[in-house]
Amino acid sequence: MKKKLQTVAMILIFFTLMGCSKQDVKVTIPSGKSDFVEKSDYGNYSTNEKKLKAFIENKMLTKKGIYTNYRKQSYEKDVARGHELLSESSGMWLQYLAYNHKYSDFRKFYRATKKTFDQKTQFSYRYTPSTNKKFDVNATLDDLRIIKALQIYADETGNKTFKKEAATRFAMLAKNTMSNGKIASFYDVGTKKASVEGSLAYYDFLTLKYFETTTKQKKMYQKQLAVVKDGYLGDAFPLYSSSYNWQSKSYSDADLNTSEAMETLLHLAEIGKIKKVSLNWLEQQVKNNTLYNSYSVNGNVVSRSHSAGSYAIAAMIFATQGDKKMYRQTMKLVWKYQVKDKKSDIYGGIGIKHQNEAYSFNNLTTLLAARY
Repeated sequence: MKKKLQTVAMILIFFTLMGCSKQDVKVTIPSGKSDFVEKSDYGNYSTNEKKLKAFIENKMLTKKGIYTNYRKQSYEKDVARGHELLSESSGMWLQYLAYNHKYSDFRKFYRATKKTFDQKTQFSYRYTPSTNKKFDVNATLDDLRIIKALQIYADETGNKTFKKEAATRFAMLAKNTMSNGKIASFYDVGTKKASVEGSLAYYDFLTLKYFETTTKQKKMYQKQLAVVKDGYLGDAFPLYSSSYNWQSKSYSDADLNTSEAMETLLHLAEIGKIKKVSLNWLEQQVKNNTLYNSYSVNGNVVSRSHSAGSYAIAAMIFATQGDKKMYRQTMKLVWKYQVKDKKSDIYGGIGIKHQNEAYSFNNLTTLLAARY
């Protein structure tokens, strides 16, 4: 009787995870574990990390997700801010919980993530608690972050239910956003249309490579890699275009958001495809503390402000290359953004003290970078 009840419980857990109206897709579950967990162990920031984690848990974390900004801000249609919630933040927090073996917290927060963001075939990128509004579009990289977290949990625990959940979520995401090398930036569940452009920062090759296992998928992976490689801006400014438009078959000449540009480099670094000239450029910016927030495609500085998040991703890039010295030098710059005044409302957080602003992306990216 006990065994029968356990079986029923497992079935109920499975259907709670999967949902009852998932899109009909063919699911291929990869064999073996992934290579998602970094093992460089270069970080030794227990005091900083403890304070940062406490800030996030006590000031940013809610039962539905994580605030986009500690500071309350008025609603704006085109950009998430204030106490709105992003699936991006939830994915990064899930990764942190899985990395640190907080398994009970992981399961609980994943249930909350699904309740807040799930659209059956994907996760909404944004939720507004004040109006209970779930936006119709996802952001493909945010879905991949959550899928990656599910796989890390499965790898660390041997849980087959979560392993299947990760593979199923990937298959559903791929059906709507991936085809013939294309990765759409988003899919709209209302209009049932994907974007015609794809952000190069969204090509998370380590995750794609693990889940794209069939012969057909492997060919698509090679096309995906080619799309990003062909977006290279040149040795004079060794970064990549922000996006590719599949309708006009052209790369964007829009200014680069540096945190997204760093994501592109990180994804290439994780599979050993980052160019030496790109690493040299990045090393120079870190040494001079000149990794600015925005550049033109010609390499001209558009915004001279800085972001802890951009530096944190740069630190991850150096860690993947086995460059302990540059990793630690970069993390020194990251920790300068941590608020050390115990009287501040954002004590321990990564933010701007006098404005009481602390954005989830900067805080969570720093938290993840600290464990490399």
